[in-house]
Amino acid sequence: MIKLTLNDGNMVYDTVIIGGGMSALLCGIKLINAGQSVAIVSTGQSALHFNAGALSLFNHKNGKDVAHPLEAIAKLPPEHPYSKVGMESIIRLAPEVRKIFKDAGITLNGSEEKNHYRLTPTGMLKPVWLSMKDYAVTESFTDIPWGKVAIINIKGYVDFYPEFISAGLELAGLKSEIREITSPELDNLRKSSSEMRATTMARVITSEVVEKLAADVNKIVEETGADSVIMPAVIGLYDETPVDEMQQKTVCPVRYVSTMPMSLGGMRAQLRLRHHFKRLGGTYLLGDTVASGKIINGRLESVTTVNLGEMPLAGKNFILATGSFFSHGLEATASEIFEPVFRLDVNACGPRDEWYRENLYDSQAYMKFGVVTDSEFYVYKDGRRIENFRAIGAVLGGHDALKEGSGGGVASLTALKVAECIINEKENRHE
Repeated sequence: MIKLTLNDGNMVYDTVIIGGGMSALLCGIKLINAGQSVAIVSTGQSALHFNAGALSLFNHKNGKDVAHPLEAIAKLPPEHPYSKVGMESIIRLAPEVRKIFKDAGITLNGSEEKNHYRLTPTGMLKPVWLSMKDYAVTESFTDIPWGKVAIINIKGYVDFYPEFISAGLELAGLKSEIREITSPELDNLRKSSSEMRATTMARVITSEVVEKLAADVNKIVEETGADSVIMPAVIGLYDETPVDEMQQKTVCPVRYVSTMPMSLGGMRAQLRLRHHFKRLGGTYLLGDTVASGKIINGRLESVTTVNLGEMPLAGKNFILATGSFFSHGLEATASEIFEPVFRLDVNACGPRDEWYRENLYDSQAYMKFGVVTDSEFYVYKDGRRIENFRAIGAVLGGHDALKEGSGGGVASLTALKVAECIINEKENRHE
């Protein structure tokens, strides 16, 4: 992509995206594939780093699991982000998520027509929309075709809980045995407990180490009579190659369970999507933060970042993808909930004691707080629409990603919908 520099020093792009997580990357990739120049400004780690190797479309309603997410989505209120995307667009755009991930080097399995189940670190089965191909998933909650399972941990690794997983499998009617393996390379890490983390181990598990671990796995399978193996997700930080090598060298299926953050699956997704975005020609400003913006006559003309200082980023379109409270896309004081960069309108209302309930497991009002947008995801400031500024992902109001299990779908589908709107507007201008 061509990056233009104006005489006054502004760097000009077709679209500038504020935030560097999954929403930003999917949106940016779709825009670049349509011929746009795109810059992403990313402060640092996004919520994607903590992703458990799966994306949720819509998993829960009234406290019960949802089998068919599209049916539940069709009944959501108009303020929900999915309602603004529209059912026709959701059905059309959902397959694009798998394709973009595949182009980036990540295989996702699943269908928006019906949820499947992933095995969680605590041994529970949770419904999901899409999951990485190497993770422990099943189509049926009651009929799991894994046979006897060998649960194999890395010696000294404390962020994986084999006993919880064994108990969960027992409830599902499966027998299991717990074992441990290691290698000299991993033994070196064990000298410091802080080094025994999923991402650190993944860096040293090369093809040679995979071969050693696979040999030990095969011995355990022979000793236990296991039909399949479950291991912590500590293999394949940068791509799927080590995972494929492990499967090729073992005598039965090996499935992985996400561990405590940082999540290896989330890290892999972030790294692969970011690499793909940059390879296509996108500008990814990592470690920078948007400090302010210049709004003139109802349009955002440019933004200033901490690192670029007096060299603003100008754009025809801007997209806010800064996430919710977790990533500081929203912030709160004792009396106010606000969007911190532009002070955009948010849908928070009432006194503080109405934002939450004391019971942690109750629905929390603040989970649905976010920036106010119209049906086309344009944001508002002081009640006025900013004509070239939209929002996507978790920063949007009107949905409860935790209770609904809708976070992955809202992040990805609003991103693709907004990108589509921008592309169509550009094409219409050229007609």
